[in-house]
Amino acid sequence: MPSSITSSEPVRVLLVDDNQAILARVETVLSPSCVVVGSATDGKTAVSAALELEPDVIVLDISMPGMSGFEVAARLRTEGSGAAVVFLTVHDEEELVSAARQSGGMGYVVKPRIGSDLLTAVKEAHAGRSFISPLG
Repeated sequence: MPSSITSSEPVRVLLVDDNQAILARVETVLSPSCVVVGSATDGKTAVSAALELEPDVIVLDISMPGMSGFEVAARLRTEGSGAAVVFLTVHDEEELVSAARQSGGMGYVVKPRIGSDLLTAVKEAHAGRSFISPLG
């Protein structure tokens, strides 16, 4: 882990998903170890929230109305956001994992594995390391 990160500094996370039940589940999983600084249900709001709140990590759904998670990630890079991105999705295709990496994603978690993989993915992304859920 980089020296500026210590266990006394919880990871600040922004949650982005168009499904309120998923947002609630993700917050429940992450809350004991992370600080959830906000949430958004669409890409445009996600970009604004990320730039305003400056989270360490953004947990970002791929499939959203208006602007996909890949588009959000690309826009954030253009806007200068330093947040690590962990994609959270129902899609378990290898091509989408490649697209996630190309758009700057550090993590890729399939929704059925939220309970087992998401916290690890967020911590790894925060430390500058990649994490991909097992696919298929």
